[in-house]
Amino acid sequence: MGQRVGHAVSPGGARVAYAVSGAGPPLVYVNGWLSHLELSWALPAERGFYEALSEGRRLIRYDKPGCGLSTPAASPEHSLAHELDALRAVLDATGIDQFDLMGISSGAAVAAAWAAQHPASVSKLVLYGGWAYGPDVASPEIQTHVLGLVRQHWGLASGLLGDVFAPDADGPTRAAFTRYQREAASAETAAAMLLTAYRIDVLDLLGGIAAPTLVVHRERDRAAPIEQGRRLADGIPDARFVVIPGRSHLPYVGDAEPLIREIRRFLGLPIRRRGALPSLTARQREVAGLIAAGCTNREIGERLGIAERSAEAHVERIRLRMDFRSRSQIAAWYVATGGAN
Repeated sequence: MGQRVGHAVSPGGARVAYAVSGAGPPLVYVNGWLSHLELSWALPAERGFYEALSEGRRLIRYDKPGCGLSTPAASPEHSLAHELDALRAVLDATGIDQFDLMGISSGAAVAAAWAAQHPASVSKLVLYGGWAYGPDVASPEIQTHVLGLVRQHWGLASGLLGDVFAPDADGPTRAAFTRYQREAASAETAAAMLLTAYRIDVLDLLGGIAAPTLVVHRERDRAAPIEQGRRLADGIPDARFVVIPGRSHLPYVGDAEPLIREIRRFLGLPIRRRGALPSLTARQREVAGLIAAGCTNREIGERLGIAERSAEAHVERIRLRMDFRSRSQIAAWYVATGGAN
């Protein structure tokens, strides 16, 4: 299963990158805090989650302005209105007017707001790990501390937040996610987007949601307490609230199968066929490791005792086999797997 990347233009002038995978009725996916369409496709756990959602659906994901492959808007401001503008731009570019909608983390509030304001467009709504009122997600002291840490020590903050968002991740996955956050956004952008997540308030909109809604939350989520998920579900007419085991906020970390089963069942999809992710040969893994170390094709050839053209051919075969577009994706995959298939 491959992913195709396109671009839309938001009202604020941002070039919003979006990715499409799978086939079937559209499922539009609103990410949480940070995302990177290319790097997320390189991390096996995250890619596996998206492929599970893409089986039987045309999954459409996007990077918010200033994040991942998307360029910043003319104004550096981040708000719910700007989030909704980016979503609208992607919908216009893909030409869909009715779809299932899924939002995770702070993206749950964005998805809920869209569903309330555009009820005819949303067939079914799925919200995971979300909240309706950002000021209650953490105490003011914790919010101030985290925002200050992101602004002043982005490298340290990305590591600490990895522990909060993904406590069940293995060492390589956590290392890859830490690096992923820093490559997804600058410290300034990351802080501005986090501030929006802390300030977001859609409580008054929840009652206007008409679409059948599934709200899922992990019982020991360390980033978004379960009370926030319950409050979100309570505000939506006839919403179904499901608690699943786990403590990781990221949907693809820990045991993702209970979450995948709940989502697919709610969307009316059959139990998925669990296909194997693509793998590399021993020599290709060796080449991937050298790419992760920052080597050029010439340096790879010198290290392995092969011609530069042969090294280039190895890189191209890796790219095609893994459905990657860049060397940075190869490097991210290698870090996330520790070089193992």
